[in-house]
Amino acid sequence: MRNLSLGAVLALVFVASCSDETTVYRDQLEDDVAVEENATTLDNSISFDDAGVLDIFDEQRLSGKSSKADEQAGDYPLTLVAQISAPSYTGATNLGATHIDIDGDYAYVSYNTVEDGYAGGLDIINVSDPNNPRLTGRLYYTNADMNAIAYDDGYIYAVGGFDSEKSTRSEFNSLVAKIAVSGGRFNLGAGITYGFQEGFNATDVKVSGDRVLVTSGGDGLLRAYNKSDLTILDDVPYADLRSVALNNDKIAILDASTGVKIMNADFGVTQEINISSDFGNFAKRTLDYTDDMIVVSEGSKGAGVYDANSGSLLKYLPILINPEGVAEQNIVTNAVASNEGVILMANGGAGLCLSEDQGTDPDLVGIIELSGSINYVASKGDYIFAASGKSGVQVIKLNRPSTSLVEECSSSPTYSGSSSLTVNSGQDLAYRGSKRFNSITNSGELLLCGSWTVRNAVDINSNALMEMNGTLVVGRNNRRRDVTVDEGATLRIEGNLIIYGDLILNDGATIEFLGGTSSANIFGQVVRNGNTTVTGTFDDVRNKF
Repeated sequence: MRNLSLGAVLALVFVASCSDETTVYRDQLEDDVAVEENATTLDNSISFDDAGVLDIFDEQRLSGKSSKADEQAGDYPLTLVAQISAPSYTGATNLGATHIDIDGDYAYVSYNTVEDGYAGGLDIINVSDPNNPRLTGRLYYTNADMNAIAYDDGYIYAVGGFDSEKSTRSEFNSLVAKIAVSGGRFNLGAGITYGFQEGFNATDVKVSGDRVLVTSGGDGLLRAYNKSDLTILDDVPYADLRSVALNNDKIAILDASTGVKIMNADFGVTQEINISSDFGNFAKRTLDYTDDMIVVSEGSKGAGVYDANSGSLLKYLPILINPEGVAEQNIVTNAVASNEGVILMANGGAGLCLSEDQGTDPDLVGIIELSGSINYVASKGDYIFAASGKSGVQVIKLNRPSTSLVEECSSSPTYSGSSSLTVNSGQDLAYRGSKRFNSITNSGELLLCGSWTVRNAVDINSNALMEMNGTLVVGRNNRRRDVTVDEGATLRIEGNLIIYGDLILNDGATIEFLGGTSSANIFGQVVRNGNTTVTGTFDDVRNKF
């Protein structure tokens, strides 16, 4: 590791603030910041042990009112791509993920300690290859908690708290750090720019145009810094700020003492939403815009959905489960996120809940099959990133079908039926869509266009034909399931085939890959029993053919 300093600072540039309460420095760090340079450590932080198909448990299944026998195929064919373990170093072996920001092919993660004292870290995860996410950058803070993070135009803006008694530069505990990044790696050669402000801990950060907005809790501030050098532009005091969200020119803040305030760019309040929920002391709570609604994480109440224009409560999204062995104070909605029709709730020990955004009446879908306590969630594009406290970050793929794929198969009906899909001999079926199956048994002809996951086995029986245009994911790495192609049967793939198990080709079986961009990602083995045929150009991700 390359070590650099936060406490004993060599001030290269001192910038006097426009307030006598806050100072801003550009420092060359020496002792309290370390960059992980061991490539093996970074690589070993990625785990595929639990990767594969994720189930979603709806209210009926959680209550025991439905059974597998009559279960319908579910929407949202999610897959767990990988897990990234939290940073760990001498004196800080209990760090937990606190916040995630997503930009392009990278996710940026912050960590703090769940114990007394200050310790934290920052990660950069490259997800440009959905089959093989990589941890490309890791930075340790030995005297600072990192509570939130934002990326903008080549820089990370990370906020948190540090022990001001160990610093001669600031009497305030809340900080914001501006760190250059390039190609998924930290660039400390240019130094780190810091700002300090009132408040027990800086809680959230967003970049808006040429301004960096930072909230701090415990008699803190909403403060706007100049993005280029972190000089102070404007601020306003609040009792207990937890989060800030942006919607074009509107700014929404969550004050745990009163509720939500919506303001303009000049920090003038235009709307107030009074909320009486108990937001807890020093707990992570967030809010997020979805169209003209604001979704607020409200602890034990779940998530409140409010009309951003009128301020009226539209609906509460409750916490669906009360797991045995989990302390009551850990069954709370810590964070919320929205992404193109999906609302996600990080419910601590009660897991990650998914709802459909249906205008003013969101509809609960269920609890995603994940391990660990979910403290924060972020989603953008085709990915969900769930922060699982000291278990690190779980990378989930939504597997949304592409528009072109849907158009190509537009003549096929959308699938609606059993989660156990059976095609009998002589049947010729074709479907488009995006569903979760328990199993597929094909003895006839089947065309699937879209994105599909299968928890259990896929059996293509003798002389059957199965064609797939899109994405098909089968099994899970900790619960492997196979795809079997029997004698005289053909599996035709145009897109991505992912199997957490074996691909078994029996004597006389054929697998064909169409086009020039198809891929096969087989976590088990390709078993070829007798005379089998493999044709076409494709990416053999794990070199199993």
